[in-house]
Amino acid sequence: MAIGHCKDVENGEIVINGLEDLEEPFIQKEGKVVSYQDEDDDQENNGGSVGMVLLSTFVAVCASFEFGSCVGYSAPTQSAVRDDLHLSLAEFSTFGSILTIGAMLGAITSGRIADIVGRKGAMRISACFCITGWLAVYFSNGSLLLDIGRFFTGYGIGVFSYVVPIFIAEIAPRNLRGLLTTLNQLLIVTGSSVAYIIGSIIPWRILALTGLVPCVLLLVGLCFVPESPRWLAKVGLDKEFQVALRKLRGKDADITREAAEIQVYILTLRSLPKASIRDLFKSKYIRSVIIGVSLMVLQQFVGINGIGFYTSETFVQAGLSSGKLGTILYACVQVPITVVGAFLMDKSGRRPLIMISAAGTFLGCFLAGTSFFLKGQNMFLDWVPVLAVGGILIYIAFFSIGFGAVPWVIMSEIFPINIKGVAGSLVVLVNWSGAWAVSYTFNFLMSWSSSGTFFIYSAFSVITVLFVAKFVPETKGKTLEQIQASINKS
Repeated sequence: MAIGHCKDVENGEIVINGLEDLEEPFIQKEGKVVSYQDEDDDQENNGGSVGMVLLSTFVAVCASFEFGSCVGYSAPTQSAVRDDLHLSLAEFSTFGSILTIGAMLGAITSGRIADIVGRKGAMRISACFCITGWLAVYFSNGSLLLDIGRFFTGYGIGVFSYVVPIFIAEIAPRNLRGLLTTLNQLLIVTGSSVAYIIGSIIPWRILALTGLVPCVLLLVGLCFVPESPRWLAKVGLDKEFQVALRKLRGKDADITREAAEIQVYILTLRSLPKASIRDLFKSKYIRSVIIGVSLMVLQQFVGINGIGFYTSETFVQAGLSSGKLGTILYACVQVPITVVGAFLMDKSGRRPLIMISAAGTFLGCFLAGTSFFLKGQNMFLDWVPVLAVGGILIYIAFFSIGFGAVPWVIMSEIFPINIKGVAGSLVVLVNWSGAWAVSYTFNFLMSWSSSGTFFIYSAFSVITVLFVAKFVPETKGKTLEQIQASINKS
């Protein structure tokens, strides 16, 4: 699944993906780039212990698993929910897509919530929204309560999409930050895959109850882990800041340098002027904004949330007697390929990985579209299910290896930190809006033309390859200054 990773810089504003500016905190001021990063990262954790960091990360990624469970719920349950509650195609499309509307609202408000009540408080609130939503789905006897429940779970995962990667990045030592933050994406994919698999076996109401499990684990686990030291420092709780940092690094660790760096960085952020939407249209930022928004549009319009939300029914339309086998295969492909993509991210570079990924989604969509075309023409009918299943599995494999994560990584790298808040807000809105548009229209497009739907998605895949080749710079291993220079060159 394509998800929105985001974080805040100041005053609850949203910025996408991780805390790269804390990992390499470059501040752009009047054409100069200042770095507060110590060159010797290994000194940071001397004498320290990673046990509490690992426990805290495990607790946080329970929320990531919950995110995936919410996203994956509609795929294996479409037929059963429609039959049991007598829903029309439009009503189920509303049910499936309203998750993204809730997530959009959650992402927009998440920065302010996490600023007021802390990272742990935000996760607790999100878990309560998800629990309420799942119970509403379980007890629903019609579309209204079903949609309310889906909206509540959407709001919960919208906040999770902000706070989980932030919490992990803020508690992790630099030498482990990259590895630990990748667990967020991995557990999202794992959660959706588990929902696909067990949803093919158990009734849809029981599947809704399984969504409560990661929420309960999260709420219990949060009682035993510390709050983010960076948030504590930001709100002026200096004593609690020192205690939390000491708990995370170990009683024998020297936290003096790291504590000083965090305090200096927070003071620096507060000194920066607050950017506005109008600032994004200045000549020195407009190309970064165009690249960011375009990648989000293209990521969604290759069809990931349509194909992912309604996988089972798509396989049935292709001629399979049941969509369960195809859905299980779809789930099994996602997790290992996402792991491979994480390892390739810093080896192959961003541009090659996303171009290869988009080329693969083109091939997958073209094969799936061809299968539906042959079915419509009553040609080679024995090959139709094979082409459909093969095409969709190729699609999700190539999407998972790059298209799902790379655009968010690029987003974290192309915006100067003084505009990351407002630019990140825009990018998150565009991403979730695209997710809603695709997930809502998918069933209607399939009713119009199954083959045409996949050919449209394949066309957007081709556009992605061309756009990245022409406009997107390689950001791997470059400083902020070098990235800005490559973006703004004539």
